[in-house]
Amino acid sequence: LSGGQRTRAYLARLLLSDPDLLLLDEPTNHLDISAIEWLESYMREWQGAVLLISHDRYFLDQVVDTIIEMTPAIHTYRGNYSAYLEQRQARWERLQQIYEAEKARLEKDLDFVKRNISGQNVRQARGRLRRLSREVEAIESLGFEGVQGRTWADISGEADISEHYMGVEEVERRIKALRPPSNRPPQLRLGLKATLRSGDLVIRTRGLQVGYADEGRPLFTAPDLTLLRGECAGVIGPNGAGKTTFLKTLLGQIPPYAGEVILGANLHLGYFAQAHEGLHEDMTLMEEIEAAAPDMLPGEIRDYLAKFIFTGDDVYKRVSMLSGGERGRLALACLELTDANLLLLDEPTNHLDLPSQEILQSVLADFQGTILLVSHDRYLIDALATQIWEVDPDQAALQIFKGTYTEYKADREARAEAEKITAAQAVREQQAPARQARPANTNRERQRRQRLVDLENEISNLEASLAQISRQLENPPADAGQVQKLAREYERLQHSLEERMEEWAMLSDELAETP
Repeated sequence: LSGGQRTRAYLARLLLSDPDLLLLDEPTNHLDISAIEWLESYMREWQGAVLLISHDRYFLDQVVDTIIEMTPAIHTYRGNYSAYLEQRQARWERLQQIYEAEKARLEKDLDFVKRNISGQNVRQARGRLRRLSREVEAIESLGFEGVQGRTWADISGEADISEHYMGVEEVERRIKALRPPSNRPPQLRLGLKATLRSGDLVIRTRGLQVGYADEGRPLFTAPDLTLLRGECAGVIGPNGAGKTTFLKTLLGQIPPYAGEVILGANLHLGYFAQAHEGLHEDMTLMEEIEAAAPDMLPGEIRDYLAKFIFTGDDVYKRVSMLSGGERGRLALACLELTDANLLLLDEPTNHLDLPSQEILQSVLADFQGTILLVSHDRYLIDALATQIWEVDPDQAALQIFKGTYTEYKADREARAEAEKITAAQAVREQQAPARQARPANTNRERQRRQRLVDLENEISNLEASLAQISRQLENPPADAGQVQKLAREYERLQHSLEERMEEWAMLSDELAETP
């Protein structure tokens, strides 16, 4: 089985066991978008508890109500992933304010000590020096956040404080050495710049069919496509639909099955391959960068690799020894050196940790060129894409939606809901003549027919309410309580809908049997 098939089979076995607690480690890995959306729907209705590890930010936004961050300290945030980002930023800013205020106070007390240690207030100065000595050691042990607002009885039981007091010079040295509290992991420092301005028309296709000539039929047919400078098209579709083949066709690595691809003027292409085929397995990281930028000196290469969190002896590792995340960072390092104004990115967030995904998203959002993005990362697509190109293998066609991923998903669900209502209406209209042909010759039958009409109205109203809440949950509010309230209301409405559908079916059967 493929990775996606193995994941789906394992999830099926796991969910059928009906556990009280689910422990899920990267459950969306190798799943395509339709499978992930099914899992999201299942998790929202799941009555048990779930503890999951995931780098899929959109999945976290849709499913979780608590985030536990390990930095490696443990911090808990209420709400989904978007709420976590806001709370984390607020916490970082608060820690910085605490640091600045507390360090200013320590420096002010130290200044008093230095001015009075040999003067008339020597006893008071020595007392402050002893207190400063203890405070500095407590802050070094517990951090600014761990000390602020707590009694010395609590602090002394946890902090590593020496029985011997420090002198003025030592206290001053250690106050200067205090650094702002930060739980931020080492950050990727990526800079993608389009140094050359391309023409306004970047990609155009005519009668394009994507596939391999020896297979006898194309993977899919595309309408005439146009991608303009500054746009970002998000390419989505299930695994095996031909998305990577599509990129390679645009690059000219694979000839079109039919039709043509026209690239614009002044284009400088940068390609991020999903499997990182451009990397050389037998090279070290230093050699890989040297091959991409022959003019860089060894010291410059080491500094450059440090931007991508490769430090020390890491730079002498061979590519064959790298993990998936390390390969991704190295491929991004090579991509930056291309100075491309058209980026063709095939699953660029695969294997990247969340901080690196956030940095990559921020850099791509500021990129002045054009982007064609193949990804299952819906959070990234929603943040960047100005249009959605969906490969539909069932129709063997590529379909275009002008708008963001959120708008695309809302449109798709609205059309599905409309089709469902139309089908239900057709069934009701089909049954109406038969009902009207039979005279309602008893009060009971008339009451049942009236109840049937009432139920149909109630069902229609409930379906509309469910659709409205579904759209709200697509882009949930930051307030976790409000999200939970919406989820409870959705569950209540769904339960009411099921009850009325069951009653409607029973009444319909009874009336159908009435002579």
